[in-house]
Amino acid sequence: MTGSWHIGVIGGSGLAAGIGLDDAQEIEVSSPFGVPSAAVTTGTLAGVRFTFLPRHGPGHRIAPAAINYRANIDVLKRCGVTDVVALSAIGSLNEAMRPGHFVAVDQFIDRTTSRAGSFFGEGIVAHVSLADPVCPRLSGGLADAAAGEGANVHRGGCYLAMEGPQFSTRAESRLYRAWGADVIGMTAMPEARLAREAELPYGLLAMVTDYDSWREGEAVSAGDVLGVMHRNVALAHRVVRRFAAALPAQRSASPIDSALDNAVMTAPDARDPVLRARLNAVAGRVL
Repeated sequence: MTGSWHIGVIGGSGLAAGIGLDDAQEIEVSSPFGVPSAAVTTGTLAGVRFTFLPRHGPGHRIAPAAINYRANIDVLKRCGVTDVVALSAIGSLNEAMRPGHFVAVDQFIDRTTSRAGSFFGEGIVAHVSLADPVCPRLSGGLADAAAGEGANVHRGGCYLAMEGPQFSTRAESRLYRAWGADVIGMTAMPEARLAREAELPYGLLAMVTDYDSWREGEAVSAGDVLGVMHRNVALAHRVVRRFAAALPAQRSASPIDSALDNAVMTAPDARDPVLRARLNAVAGRVL
């Protein structure tokens, strides 16, 4: 089954403003899961509908652990988004993934501790598969777009999601390398988990800003991160525009579109009606 693309983009607060959206509108969208990071900005890019949401809010005012990830994914679903593209800064745990490089992440290790990680819970229980947490179609398109703009791109990498807001100790950084993690960040989880529960294919293109703290004599600082980000913001804009222009005219169905098939365990007559109402956008198709 084919249809139209509607790409939701979760990224920095200035991304939508500099991307060159046609017919851009800023819209406040409410969620039963609380207050999202900000209003969304929606418009078209290369004839494709795009809706942008700044993950940390205007001016980067929300810390990673305080982001309402559920509300953010829920409002994108309510806007009619079909696929989610995430852009973020990361530290590298892999010598080959140098500052300034891009990584199309394909796996995650979740070390966050205080964040609501599911739309479901007491009253309606569901278990989705997260074995392959990103959409290869989106990841491939993002990697192709970055390479087309001359960026150094790594196609695949394991992202360690840490709680923050502090950066890693040296011992932690070395432990994560031993686990096989390639990069480290503070925001992709539970974002990717929730996108899967909302049946939204998710792709993450992350930009390496530093080497974390595993290299002797080096330590990451916020200044380092901001410096690399500012130098590459124009490149990120070009990558998103190229990605939009390369999308097929029609969107073919993804297996992730039906991720909730057979995932809900709670019997229909035992489902909490209040939670069912909150889930009308995320899981209304199966509830």
